Amino acid sequence: MTLIEEAKKGVLNKFIRRTAEYERVEADRLLRLIAKGHVVVPKNVIREVEPRAIGMLVSTKVNANVGTSQEYINVEEEVEKAVVAQKFGADAIMDLSTGGDLREIRKKIMKIVRVPFGTVPIYEAARDCRKIVDISEDEFLRAVEKHAKEGVDFMTIHAGVNWISVERLRNSKRLLGVVSRGGAITIGWMLHNEKENPYYANFDYLLDILKEYDVTISLGDAFRPGCINDAGDRAKYTEFIILGELVEKCRAKGVQCMVEGPGHVPLDGIFPAVRAMKSVTDNAPLYLLGPLVTDISAGYDHISSAIGAAIAGLAGADFICYVTPSEHLGLPSVEDVKEGVIAAKIAAHAVDLVKEGQKEWAKLRDYEMSLARKNFDWDKQFALSPDPEKARRIWERRRAKGDYCSMCGDLCAIKLVEQFAKDK
Repeated sequence: MTLIEEAKKGVLNKFIRRTAEYERVEADRLLRLIAKGHVVVPKNVIREVEPRAIGMLVSTKVNANVGTSQEYINVEEEVEKAVVAQKFGADAIMDLSTGGDLREIRKKIMKIVRVPFGTVPIYEAARDCRKIVDISEDEFLRAVEKHAKEGVDFMTIHAGVNWISVERLRNSKRLLGVVSRGGAITIGWMLHNEKENPYYANFDYLLDILKEYDVTISLGDAFRPGCINDAGDRAKYTEFIILGELVEKCRAKGVQCMVEGPGHVPLDGIFPAVRAMKSVTDNAPLYLLGPLVTDISAGYDHISSAIGAAIAGLAGADFICYVTPSEHLGLPSVEDVKEGVIAAKIAAHAVDLVKEGQKEWAKLRDYEMSLARKNFDWDKQFALSPDPEKARRIWERRRAKGDYCSMCGDLCAIKLVEQFAKDK
Protein backbone atom coordinates (compact mmCIF):
# COMPACT_ATOMS: atom_id res chain seq x y z
CA MET A 1 0.00 0.00 0.00
CA THR A 2 1.07 3.58 -0.62
CA LEU A 3 1.33 6.06 2.20
CA ILE A 4 -2.01 7.70 1.39
CA GLU A 5 -3.71 4.29 1.17
CA GLU A 6 -2.34 3.34 4.59
CA ALA A 7 -3.53 6.67 5.97
CA LYS A 8 -7.04 6.04 4.65
CA LYS A 9 -7.03 2.73 6.55
CA GLY A 10 -5.73 4.40 9.70
CA VAL A 11 -2.32 2.70 9.58
CA LEU A 12 0.16 4.78 11.57
CA ASN A 13 3.65 3.57 10.61
CA LYS A 14 7.03 4.56 12.07
CA PHE A 15 7.82 7.01 9.29
CA ILE A 16 4.64 8.99 9.85
CA ARG A 17 5.29 8.99 13.60
CA ARG A 18 8.74 10.47 12.88
CA THR A 19 7.15 12.99 10.54
CA ALA A 20 4.64 14.04 13.19
CA GLU A 21 7.45 14.52 15.71
CA TYR A 22 9.41 16.67 13.27
CA GLU A 23 6.34 18.78 12.46
CA ARG A 24 5.20 18.99 16.11
CA VAL A 25 1.74 17.80 15.07
CA GLU A 26 -0.33 15.02 16.65
CA ALA A 27 0.31 11.82 14.70
CA ASP A 28 -3.37 10.89 14.38
CA ARG A 29 -4.23 14.36 13.13
CA LEU A 30 -1.41 14.26 10.58
CA LEU A 31 -2.61 10.86 9.39
CA ARG A 32 -6.10 12.22 8.75
CA LEU A 33 -4.69 15.12 6.71
CA ILE A 34 -2.61 12.71 4.61
CA ALA A 35 -5.67 10.52 4.04
CA LYS A 36 -7.60 13.53 2.72
CA GLY A 37 -4.71 14.60 0.50
CA HIS A 38 -4.32 17.89 2.36
CA VAL A 39 -0.77 16.91 3.35
CA VAL A 40 1.85 14.96 1.40
CA VAL A 41 5.04 13.36 2.68
CA PRO A 42 7.26 12.65 -0.35
CA LYS A 43 9.22 9.41 -0.02
CA ASN A 44 10.02 6.78 -2.64
CA VAL A 45 9.63 3.25 -1.23
CA ILE A 46 13.24 2.39 -2.09
CA ARG A 47 14.82 5.47 -0.47
CA GLU A 48 15.35 6.64 3.09
CA VAL A 49 14.85 10.36 3.67
CA GLU A 50 14.41 12.78 6.52
CA PRO A 51 10.64 13.30 6.94
CA ARG A 52 9.21 16.48 5.48
CA ALA A 53 5.45 17.00 5.34
CA ILE A 54 3.93 19.60 3.02
CA GLY A 55 0.46 21.07 3.47
CA MET A 56 -2.02 22.13 6.15
CA LEU A 57 -0.88 22.62 9.79
CA VAL A 58 2.74 21.64 9.09
CA SER A 59 5.61 24.07 8.67
CA THR A 60 5.98 25.95 5.38
CA LYS A 61 8.60 24.19 3.30
CA VAL A 62 11.32 25.42 0.94
CA ASN A 63 12.64 23.71 -2.18
CA ALA A 64 16.00 24.45 -3.81
CA ASN A 65 16.67 23.73 -7.48
CA VAL A 66 20.11 22.65 -8.62
CA GLY A 67 21.37 21.15 -11.87
CA THR A 68 23.52 21.67 -14.93
CA SER A 69 22.61 23.45 -18.14
CA GLN A 70 23.68 22.62 -21.67
CA GLU A 71 25.87 25.73 -21.55
CA TYR A 72 27.64 24.94 -18.25
CA ILE A 73 28.32 21.47 -16.87
CA ASN A 74 30.10 21.16 -13.53
CA VAL A 75 28.77 18.21 -11.56
CA GLU A 76 30.90 18.87 -8.48
CA GLU A 77 29.52 22.39 -8.24
CA GLU A 78 25.93 21.12 -8.45
CA VAL A 79 26.67 18.64 -5.66
CA GLU A 80 28.11 21.49 -3.59
CA LYS A 81 24.96 23.53 -4.24
CA ALA A 82 22.85 20.68 -2.87
CA VAL A 83 25.07 20.48 0.21
CA VAL A 84 24.85 24.24 0.81
CA ALA A 85 21.09 24.30 0.21
CA GLN A 86 20.56 21.66 2.88
CA LYS A 87 22.96 23.41 5.28
CA PHE A 88 20.86 26.55 5.16
CA GLY A 89 17.55 24.77 5.58
CA ALA A 90 16.18 23.55 2.24
CA ASP A 91 13.45 20.98 2.89
CA ALA A 92 13.68 19.45 -0.58
CA ILE A 93 16.11 19.45 -3.50
CA MET A 94 15.21 19.20 -7.18
CA ASP A 95 17.69 18.30 -9.92
CA LEU A 96 16.79 20.20 -13.10
CA SER A 97 19.88 19.18 -15.06
CA THR A 98 19.76 19.36 -18.85
CA GLY A 99 23.46 19.08 -19.72
CA GLY A 100 25.92 16.17 -19.40
CA ASP A 101 25.22 12.62 -18.27
CA LEU A 102 21.88 13.24 -16.60
CA ARG A 103 21.64 9.85 -14.91
CA GLU A 104 25.13 10.14 -13.41
CA ILE A 105 24.49 13.71 -12.28
CA ARG A 106 21.20 12.70 -10.68
CA LYS A 107 22.88 9.77 -8.95
CA LYS A 108 25.65 11.93 -7.47
CA ILE A 109 23.30 14.63 -6.22
CA MET A 110 20.79 12.15 -4.83
CA LYS A 111 23.57 10.41 -2.91
CA ILE A 112 24.15 13.43 -0.67
CA VAL A 113 20.54 14.63 -0.44
CA ARG A 114 18.95 13.65 2.88
CA VAL A 115 15.62 15.43 2.28
CA PRO A 116 13.02 14.57 -0.40
CA PHE A 117 14.49 14.65 -3.89
CA GLY A 118 12.63 15.70 -7.02
CA THR A 119 13.09 15.80 -10.80
CA VAL A 120 11.33 16.76 -14.03
CA PRO A 121 11.49 13.57 -16.16
CA ILE A 122 10.49 15.24 -19.41
CA TYR A 123 13.85 17.06 -19.47
CA GLU A 124 15.60 13.74 -19.87
CA ALA A 125 13.08 12.50 -22.43
CA ALA A 126 13.78 15.63 -24.47
CA ARG A 127 17.55 15.28 -24.11
CA ASP A 128 17.54 11.64 -25.24
CA CYS A 129 15.89 12.49 -28.58
CA ARG A 130 17.45 14.17 -31.58
CA LYS A 131 14.51 16.56 -31.73
CA ILE A 132 11.92 17.32 -29.06
CA VAL A 133 9.10 16.67 -31.50
CA ASP A 134 10.45 13.15 -32.08
CA ILE A 135 9.84 12.00 -28.49
CA SER A 136 7.52 9.00 -28.56
CA GLU A 137 4.61 8.67 -26.16
CA ASP A 138 6.37 5.68 -24.60
CA GLU A 139 9.47 7.79 -23.98
CA PHE A 140 7.40 10.36 -22.08
CA LEU A 141 6.36 7.59 -19.70
CA ARG A 142 9.61 5.64 -19.65
CA ALA A 143 11.43 8.68 -18.32
CA VAL A 144 9.05 8.74 -15.36
CA GLU A 145 9.55 5.04 -14.70
CA LYS A 146 13.32 5.38 -14.91
CA HIS A 147 13.37 8.15 -12.30
CA ALA A 148 10.98 6.25 -10.04
CA LYS A 149 13.18 3.14 -10.13
CA GLU A 150 16.20 5.24 -9.15
CA GLY A 151 14.48 6.47 -5.98
CA VAL A 152 13.17 9.93 -6.89
CA ASP A 153 10.66 11.03 -4.24
CA PHE A 154 8.58 13.54 -6.19
CA MET A 155 8.31 14.59 -9.83
CA THR A 156 6.99 17.61 -11.64
CA ILE A 157 4.80 16.42 -14.49
CA HIS A 158 2.90 18.85 -16.72
CA ALA A 159 -0.25 16.78 -17.04
CA GLY A 160 -2.58 19.78 -16.96
CA VAL A 161 -1.65 20.68 -20.53
CA ASN A 162 -4.33 19.52 -22.95
CA TRP A 163 -6.01 20.83 -26.09
CA ILE A 164 -8.47 22.88 -24.04
CA SER A 165 -5.75 24.75 -22.16
CA VAL A 166 -3.60 25.10 -25.29
CA GLU A 167 -6.56 26.68 -27.09
CA ARG A 168 -6.96 29.17 -24.23
CA LEU A 169 -3.28 30.03 -24.66
CA ARG A 170 -3.66 30.55 -28.41
CA ASN A 171 -6.51 32.99 -27.82
CA SER A 172 -4.75 34.88 -25.04
CA LYS A 173 -2.89 38.18 -25.27
CA ARG A 174 0.17 36.95 -23.40
CA LEU A 175 3.37 38.93 -23.68
CA LEU A 176 5.79 36.12 -22.79
CA GLY A 177 3.70 33.10 -23.77
CA VAL A 178 4.95 29.96 -22.02
CA VAL A 179 7.96 30.28 -19.70
CA SER A 180 7.76 26.79 -18.19
CA ARG A 181 10.45 24.66 -19.84
CA GLY A 182 8.53 21.42 -19.31
CA GLY A 183 5.34 23.10 -20.45
CA ALA A 184 6.99 24.44 -23.59
CA ILE A 185 8.37 21.00 -24.50
CA THR A 186 4.93 19.44 -24.06
CA ILE A 187 3.05 22.12 -25.98
CA GLY A 188 5.61 22.14 -28.79
CA TRP A 189 5.31 18.36 -29.10
CA MET A 190 1.51 18.54 -29.17
CA LEU A 191 1.35 21.25 -31.84
CA HIS A 192 3.88 19.53 -34.10
CA ASN A 193 2.43 16.03 -33.77
CA GLU A 194 -1.20 17.15 -33.51
CA LYS A 195 -1.71 14.76 -30.60
CA GLU A 196 -2.90 15.06 -27.02
CA ASN A 197 -0.33 15.47 -24.24
CA PRO A 198 0.86 11.90 -23.45
CA TYR A 199 0.85 12.67 -19.72
CA TYR A 200 -2.79 13.78 -19.89
CA ALA A 201 -3.96 11.10 -22.35
CA ASN A 202 -2.26 8.32 -20.35
CA PHE A 203 -2.78 9.74 -16.89
CA ASP A 204 -4.13 6.52 -15.39
CA TYR A 205 -1.09 4.57 -16.60
CA LEU A 206 1.18 7.34 -15.34
CA LEU A 207 -0.38 6.96 -11.91
CA ASP A 208 0.24 3.19 -12.03
CA ILE A 209 3.97 3.89 -12.42
CA LEU A 210 4.05 6.43 -9.61
CA LYS A 211 1.98 4.25 -7.30
CA GLU A 212 4.36 1.29 -7.60
CA TYR A 213 7.14 3.38 -6.02
CA ASP A 214 4.90 5.70 -3.97
CA VAL A 215 6.25 8.72 -5.83
CA THR A 216 4.48 12.01 -5.11
CA ILE A 217 3.36 13.81 -8.25
CA SER A 218 3.75 17.56 -8.41
CA LEU A 219 1.24 18.65 -11.04
CA GLY A 220 3.25 21.18 -13.04
CA ASP A 221 2.16 24.73 -13.86
CA ALA A 222 2.87 24.85 -17.59
CA PHE A 223 0.92 28.10 -17.99
CA ARG A 224 2.38 29.99 -15.05
CA PRO A 225 2.70 33.70 -15.92
CA GLY A 226 6.26 34.75 -16.73
CA CYS A 227 5.62 38.44 -16.18
CA ILE A 228 3.21 40.72 -14.37
CA ASN A 229 1.44 41.49 -17.65
CA ASP A 230 0.38 37.83 -18.02
CA ALA A 231 -0.76 37.18 -14.44
CA GLY A 232 -4.24 35.82 -13.82
CA ASP A 233 -5.25 35.20 -17.43
CA ARG A 234 -7.69 32.59 -18.75
CA ALA A 235 -4.98 30.13 -19.79
CA LYS A 236 -3.69 29.93 -16.22
CA TYR A 237 -7.16 29.58 -14.69
CA THR A 238 -8.09 26.92 -17.24
CA GLU A 239 -5.09 24.92 -16.09
CA PHE A 240 -6.17 25.40 -12.44
CA ILE A 241 -9.46 23.65 -13.19
CA ILE A 242 -7.82 20.79 -15.09
CA LEU A 243 -5.32 20.26 -12.28
CA GLY A 244 -8.22 20.06 -9.82
CA GLU A 245 -9.71 17.22 -11.83
CA LEU A 246 -6.35 15.43 -11.88
CA VAL A 247 -6.01 15.81 -8.11
CA GLU A 248 -9.23 13.81 -7.70
CA LYS A 249 -7.82 11.04 -9.89
CA CYS A 250 -4.56 10.93 -7.92
CA ARG A 251 -6.32 10.58 -4.58
CA ALA A 252 -8.70 7.92 -5.89
CA LYS A 253 -5.74 5.96 -7.25
CA GLY A 254 -3.75 6.18 -4.01
CA VAL A 255 -1.04 8.54 -5.26
CA GLN A 256 0.06 11.55 -3.24
CA CYS A 257 -0.12 14.80 -5.18
CA MET A 258 0.57 18.48 -4.86
CA VAL A 259 -0.10 21.32 -7.28
CA GLU A 260 2.23 23.95 -8.65
CA GLY A 261 1.27 27.59 -9.04
CA PRO A 262 1.99 31.01 -10.58
CA GLY A 263 5.39 32.59 -11.16
CA HIS A 264 4.87 36.37 -11.54
CA VAL A 265 1.86 37.90 -9.77
CA PRO A 266 1.26 41.47 -8.52
CA LEU A 267 0.64 41.87 -4.81
CA ASP A 268 -3.12 42.25 -5.12
CA GLY A 269 -3.37 39.16 -7.34
CA ILE A 270 -1.70 36.70 -4.99
CA PHE A 271 -4.62 36.08 -2.63
CA PRO A 272 -7.15 35.49 -5.45
CA ALA A 273 -4.77 33.13 -7.27
CA VAL A 274 -3.87 31.08 -4.20
CA ARG A 275 -7.43 30.89 -2.93
CA ALA A 276 -8.66 29.84 -6.38
CA MET A 277 -6.07 27.08 -6.64
CA LYS A 278 -6.84 25.83 -3.15
CA SER A 279 -10.56 25.83 -3.92
CA VAL A 280 -10.50 23.95 -7.24
CA THR A 281 -7.95 21.40 -5.97
CA ASP A 282 -9.74 20.69 -2.65
CA ASN A 283 -6.84 22.01 -0.56
CA ALA A 284 -4.10 20.02 -2.26
CA PRO A 285 -0.67 21.18 -1.03
CA LEU A 286 0.32 24.18 -3.14
CA TYR A 287 3.86 24.56 -4.45
CA LEU A 288 4.80 28.05 -5.72
CA LEU A 289 7.74 29.54 -7.56
CA GLY A 290 7.78 32.78 -5.62
CA PRO A 291 5.61 34.34 -6.89
CA LEU A 292 7.72 37.30 -7.97
CA VAL A 293 5.84 40.53 -7.34
CA THR A 294 7.68 42.65 -9.89
CA ASP A 295 9.56 42.12 -13.15
CA ILE A 296 12.29 44.73 -12.55
CA SER A 297 14.26 43.03 -9.77
CA ALA A 298 16.97 41.39 -11.91
CA GLY A 299 19.86 40.49 -9.61
CA TYR A 300 17.51 40.73 -6.63
CA ASP A 301 14.73 38.39 -7.72
CA HIS A 302 15.22 36.38 -4.51
CA ILE A 303 13.89 39.41 -2.61
CA SER A 304 10.93 39.94 -4.97
CA SER A 305 10.18 36.22 -4.65
CA ALA A 306 10.38 36.22 -0.85
CA ILE A 307 7.87 39.08 -0.68
CA GLY A 308 5.46 37.14 -2.87
CA ALA A 309 6.05 33.88 -1.03
CA ALA A 310 5.20 35.45 2.34
CA ILE A 311 1.90 36.79 1.02
CA ALA A 312 1.14 33.52 -0.78
CA GLY A 313 1.81 31.58 2.41
CA LEU A 314 -0.57 33.85 4.30
CA ALA A 315 -3.18 33.00 1.65
CA GLY A 316 -2.59 29.26 2.03
CA ALA A 317 0.48 28.23 -0.03
CA ASP A 318 2.46 25.39 1.54
CA PHE A 319 5.70 24.88 -0.39
CA ILE A 320 8.03 27.64 -1.63
CA CYS A 321 10.40 27.05 -4.51
CA TYR A 322 13.31 29.38 -3.91
CA VAL A 323 14.42 31.95 -6.46
CA THR A 324 18.07 33.02 -6.57
CA PRO A 325 19.66 36.39 -7.49
CA SER A 326 20.56 34.72 -10.82
CA GLU A 327 16.95 34.19 -11.90
CA HIS A 328 16.42 35.44 -15.47
CA LEU A 329 20.19 36.08 -15.80
CA GLY A 330 22.11 32.81 -15.65
CA LEU A 331 22.83 29.53 -13.89
CA PRO A 332 23.14 30.24 -10.15
CA SER A 333 26.43 29.97 -8.29
CA VAL A 334 26.84 28.26 -4.92
CA GLU A 335 26.55 31.67 -3.23
CA ASP A 336 23.37 32.41 -5.20
CA VAL A 337 21.86 29.15 -3.97
CA LYS A 338 22.67 30.08 -0.39
CA GLU A 339 21.10 33.54 -0.77
CA GLY A 340 18.02 32.07 -2.44
CA VAL A 341 17.45 29.48 0.28
CA ILE A 342 17.88 32.00 3.08
CA ALA A 343 15.45 34.48 1.51
CA ALA A 344 12.86 31.73 1.05
CA LYS A 345 13.39 30.40 4.60
CA ILE A 346 12.78 33.87 6.03
CA ALA A 347 9.53 34.08 4.06
CA ALA A 348 8.54 30.59 5.24
CA HIS A 349 9.21 31.52 8.88
CA ALA A 350 7.16 34.70 8.49
CA VAL A 351 4.28 32.53 7.27
CA ASP A 352 4.67 30.05 10.13
CA LEU A 353 4.43 32.89 12.65
CA VAL A 354 0.74 33.11 11.76
CA LYS A 355 0.05 29.59 10.47
CA GLU A 356 -2.33 27.38 12.40
CA GLY A 357 -0.42 24.46 13.87
CA GLN A 358 2.98 26.18 13.68
CA LYS A 359 2.70 29.70 15.08
CA GLU A 360 3.38 28.62 18.68
CA TRP A 361 6.77 27.14 17.74
CA ALA A 362 7.68 29.88 15.28
CA LYS A 363 6.96 32.59 17.85
CA LEU A 364 9.17 30.81 20.36
CA ARG A 365 12.20 31.29 18.09
CA ASP A 366 11.42 35.00 17.70
CA TYR A 367 11.01 35.30 21.46
CA GLU A 368 14.41 33.66 22.01
CA MET A 369 16.01 36.13 19.60
CA SER A 370 14.38 39.08 21.35
CA LEU A 371 15.54 37.78 24.72
CA ALA A 372 19.08 37.39 23.40
CA ARG A 373 19.00 41.00 22.18
CA LYS A 374 17.73 42.19 25.55
CA ASN A 375 20.59 40.33 27.27
CA PHE A 376 23.22 41.33 24.68
CA ASP A 377 23.82 37.62 24.13
CA TRP A 378 25.55 37.89 20.77
CA ASP A 379 26.41 34.20 20.43
CA LYS A 380 22.75 33.30 20.85
CA GLN A 381 21.73 35.93 18.30
CA PHE A 382 24.23 34.55 15.79
CA ALA A 383 22.99 31.00 16.38
CA LEU A 384 19.37 31.98 15.78
CA SER A 385 20.08 33.93 12.57
CA PRO A 386 19.70 32.37 9.09
CA ASP A 387 23.47 32.63 8.50
CA PRO A 388 25.40 32.70 11.81
CA GLU A 389 28.78 33.25 10.14
CA LYS A 390 27.56 36.28 8.20
CA ALA A 391 25.85 37.75 11.26
CA ARG A 392 29.08 37.45 13.25
CA ARG A 393 31.16 39.00 10.45
CA ILE A 394 28.85 42.02 10.29
CA TRP A 395 28.96 42.44 14.07
CA GLU A 396 32.78 42.22 14.17
CA ARG A 397 33.30 44.49 11.17
CA ARG A 398 32.80 47.60 13.31
CA ARG A 399 32.78 46.09 16.75
CA ALA A 400 31.82 48.39 19.63
CA LYS A 401 33.89 48.67 22.80
CA GLY A 402 31.04 47.51 25.04
CA ASP A 403 28.36 44.82 24.78
CA TYR A 404 26.28 46.84 22.33
CA CYS A 405 26.71 47.03 18.56
CA SER A 406 28.30 49.93 16.68
CA MET A 407 24.98 51.22 15.28
CA CYS A 408 24.07 53.18 18.43
CA GLY A 409 27.10 52.74 20.68
CA ASP A 410 26.57 54.41 24.06
CA LEU A 411 23.15 55.54 22.86
CA CYS A 412 21.87 51.98 22.65
CA ALA A 413 18.16 52.23 23.49
CA ILE A 414 18.07 48.96 25.40
CA LYS A 415 21.17 49.89 27.41
CA LEU A 416 19.87 53.38 28.21
CA VAL A 417 16.52 52.19 29.55
CA GLU A 418 18.23 49.55 31.70
CA GLN A 419 20.61 52.18 33.05
CA PHE A 420 17.82 54.65 33.85
CA ALA A 421 15.89 51.88 35.63
CA LYS A 422 18.94 51.07 37.78
CA ASP A 423 19.55 54.75 38.60
CA LYS A 424 16.04 55.01 40.03
